[in-house]
Amino acid sequence: MRIERIDETRWRIPRHGGMRVDGVVYASEAMMEEIRGDQSLEQVANVAHLPGILGASIAMPDIHWGYGFPIGGVAAMDAEDGVVSPGGVGYDINCGVRLLVSTRLGRDDLAPELPRVVDRLFDRVPTGVGASRSDLTLSDRDLAGVLERGAAWAVESGRGEARDLDAIEEGGALPGADPEAVSSRAYERGRKQLGTLGSGNHFAEVQYVAEVYDREAAEAFGLAEGRVTVMIHSGSRGLGHQVCSEHLKVMQEAVARYAIELPDRQLGCAPIRSPEGERYLAAMAAAANFAFANRQVMTHQARRAIAEALGGDAGLEVVYDVCHNIAKFERFDEVPGVDGGNAGGAGGDGRRSTRGGVHVCVHRKGATRAYPPGHPGVPERYRPVGQPVLIPGDMGRYSYVLAGAHRAYAETFGSACHGAGRRMSRKQAKKAARGRSLLDEMTRRGVIVRAAGMATVAEEMPEAYKDVADVVDVVDRAGIARKVAQLRPLGVVKG
Repeated sequence: MRIERIDETRWRIPRHGGMRVDGVVYASEAMMEEIRGDQSLEQVANVAHLPGILGASIAMPDIHWGYGFPIGGVAAMDAEDGVVSPGGVGYDINCGVRLLVSTRLGRDDLAPELPRVVDRLFDRVPTGVGASRSDLTLSDRDLAGVLERGAAWAVESGRGEARDLDAIEEGGALPGADPEAVSSRAYERGRKQLGTLGSGNHFAEVQYVAEVYDREAAEAFGLAEGRVTVMIHSGSRGLGHQVCSEHLKVMQEAVARYAIELPDRQLGCAPIRSPEGERYLAAMAAAANFAFANRQVMTHQARRAIAEALGGDAGLEVVYDVCHNIAKFERFDEVPGVDGGNAGGAGGDGRRSTRGGVHVCVHRKGATRAYPPGHPGVPERYRPVGQPVLIPGDMGRYSYVLAGAHRAYAETFGSACHGAGRRMSRKQAKKAARGRSLLDEMTRRGVIVRAAGMATVAEEMPEAYKDVADVVDVVDRAGIARKVAQLRPLGVVKG
């Protein structure tokens, strides 16, 4: 596959064969050498074949191989003439990250009680595979409310504050969600999982602000050096997985019905304005709302846990909550592109721009929305500096808070990276961990770990991931989001 270097952070896969647009990859030269080692670049090119794709098939520097779409992939489809693909969202619908900051605690205040805090967090936030051990068992009526109202349902049930909703992407609920589009099997899987972390790469982490790069943005976000933070990473659990699984089968049939030619059957899709497309989007939005509510309930549990451990309220406020795996309808002034705002329109034939702008369905799979300063979709208190962009790293090093920038709006459909990106498969990581005491290693790094099982700790050891600092550096230098603060872990709860 021919790959052209555009500049120090951007690479182009020129349109060829059945590609309707170019592929564009954000990466350093060293990263690109590693990226070439798997099939993710081929997946970038494959996504460019989808009907109605606009601009480019985009990949962030944390790109790695996934189902159909690469993880770290962004693709926007014409909202009228394009398609929607469950592979462009993924199995864990609205897997995302929420960041809380303490208005009362600094790192030194927490240090004497840190083991107690992590223990209480582990007790209060259910972890592990399957149903976990949630203290909530929802009736069908309650679960339908969760699927329709998202985080607001949790707040209305006494699990949070109304002001929390102002700091969540889309206010904590996607429009268009239809609880009736969600199957009884998905209901059954979600009934006992609200407020649970799950397993895999999901975590709840106690951190502190180690370094500030942008004082104005950090002040707007409530982040000061030494301040204690809590980061929660989880999604829609078994309910979202069931929604994806069921609709992947439907989409395979739809591809034949609508005579859509694809280079990979994992890209199964349907026209957005078809019955299959509309039903998937309604079920996906419902699953996304479950994920928003899930993180809201865990926020409530984290507040209780830390208050119990410390004997008083820690003043944990929501900084922001972002989606990583989602398909959303958004508007842009024109089709973004790396060549002055026009990298090809629907079918690669030119930009689709009207007085009302371009209406698109943005697939972000392992990517984060990154709206710039002044955008009306950014909470008013953050609008002067841009949307908070939360980038978790591995449990042994650091995570980052960024702010969306204008170039993201101009080039990437308002998108940035979502994390470090895996370097090893889970199987490879387990093999590399044999004979090592990972908990002792983490303790020597100054990080307390509590986990439901050691298998997950092995799968998620720091070496399994790229250095998130390198990923963030590319995004910052590319101008699609700028660094605001670095967060370092103190205690981690894993599934």
